[in-house]
Amino acid sequence: MSDKRFVLTNPDDQSSVELPLISGSVGPSAVDIGALYKKHGIFTYDPGFVSTASCSSAITYIDGEQGILLYRGYPVEQLAEKSSFLEVTYLLLKGELPTKPELESFTHTIQYHTMIKETLKYFFRGFHHDAHPMSMLSSVVSSLSAFYHDTTDIYDPVDRDMFAWRIIAKMPTIAAAAYKHNIGQPFIYPRNDLDYCSNLLHMFFSVPAEPYQIDPVAAEALDLLFILHADHEQNASTSTVRLAGSSGTNPYAAIAAGISALWGPAHGGANEAVLEMLAEIGSVKEIDKYIARAKDKNDSFRLMGFGHRVYKNYDPRAKIIRQMCHKVLEKLGKQDDPLLELALRLEEIALKDDYFVEKKLYPNVDFYSGIIYKALGIPTNMFTVMFAIARSVGWVAHWQEMLSDPAMRIGRPRQVYTGAPHRDYQPISKR
Repeated sequence: MSDKRFVLTNPDDQSSVELPLISGSVGPSAVDIGALYKKHGIFTYDPGFVSTASCSSAITYIDGEQGILLYRGYPVEQLAEKSSFLEVTYLLLKGELPTKPELESFTHTIQYHTMIKETLKYFFRGFHHDAHPMSMLSSVVSSLSAFYHDTTDIYDPVDRDMFAWRIIAKMPTIAAAAYKHNIGQPFIYPRNDLDYCSNLLHMFFSVPAEPYQIDPVAAEALDLLFILHADHEQNASTSTVRLAGSSGTNPYAAIAAGISALWGPAHGGANEAVLEMLAEIGSVKEIDKYIARAKDKNDSFRLMGFGHRVYKNYDPRAKIIRQMCHKVLEKLGKQDDPLLELALRLEEIALKDDYFVEKKLYPNVDFYSGIIYKALGIPTNMFTVMFAIARSVGWVAHWQEMLSDPAMRIGRPRQVYTGAPHRDYQPISKR
């Protein structure tokens, strides 16, 4: 906390309030309003918390104006080019990049925990065959506390590490089981000789009746997507994990809460909404009509996958993923897919159209990730599940950071009450 103060002046009586300023290593300072109600009897009002810092964190930094995203100080562009998802996972959890022995040990640990309990597999039988995979993922992750209740002491560093390893290792296995349940195929056991993303592809697409050849470009694309989705500061789902975790609940319940928040179409469901939008447009011939609709303020149609709540410049993740998107389409020979052809044409128009350029409505990471998942053969209803696999790393990192923060308190936002004032109960005969 700096010695600087922020002064608020009441226009009614000209009284002033001095509030401390908290400065981070980079980025804007924050006004500490912790004592505002206690000393002066007023709350602050910030719907959506768009100008409120709910915590201090050393994990991720975003500068939306400049299009900057840093993980533990490292530009995401460098990590995407030179690192791997598990190395980035170690970085987010531990704060530093691992040495070679540390990475090998960490990778082995994650591989060792990929299997799920045999009895847990029966849980899937209780879901209808067409249940949304996110509902299965949230439910099964929450149920893990029933299987590992002996290692959920949130104040024990050993238990916290064990939880982190288990959830990161088992998320792909649970996701693949949900997918197989949807399509009526047998569950596929993980293979610990495969890297993280190759193992995921194996569990998704292999069957007992024949061998499955993993495409290295597909595995590379998934690894890149997971790096770019691993964390994104205090977004809705991460804030949900922190809020749930602040109550002292077991970590699996906190992660399940984050999964539920991620499911929303305004958050993790955006890449799924992109493909639904493309299906609605239907043809390259219809693009101009839908572009016009998107520009019409009185029309409810919106182009999904363009612009971002935080980034007022080009989403740095989109710049990286765009190149991979085109690489995947070329390698897998998917350029002739009508839906993907439509997406690429829409991208081309949006990058040149004055309306989109002026409003900085560039294609974002959700636009390109949806196209890549589609090209890899992953069904639309699994897109947000893939997002959850990657983001679970950030959730765990923030949960661990929160628990080690001496300033941690149970989350308790306040409100401005707009209901009826005090009134007395009236007998039903007098109403």
